[in-house]
Amino acid sequence: MYILNMKNSKFIIDKFAKLIEQGIVSSKDLTSELFNILKSKRDEFVFKMELTSKDEFEVLSKRLESLEKKINKLERKKNKKVKQARKS
Repeated sequence: MYILNMKNSKFIIDKFAKLIEQGIVSSKDLTSELFNILKSKRDEFVFKMELTSKDEFEVLSKRLESLEKKINKLERKKNKKVKQARKS
């Protein structure tokens, strides 16, 4: 974990040094570039983790809810049939 943090820190420091070398001195430019770097790292991390977007999550949760309802219906039918068979 420590090595990973050092690697990320080194990456950010290198990017920061390149910005200074290129002559980006104003704080606005520096801030926007830093945010762009961090966003790209975040996107790279999310891509590696194979996380879903909010829309995909909502679709998957609706599908899961639908499947749970179907399972409950089938279980109720099964229990009903078992009870009727025992009465005979």
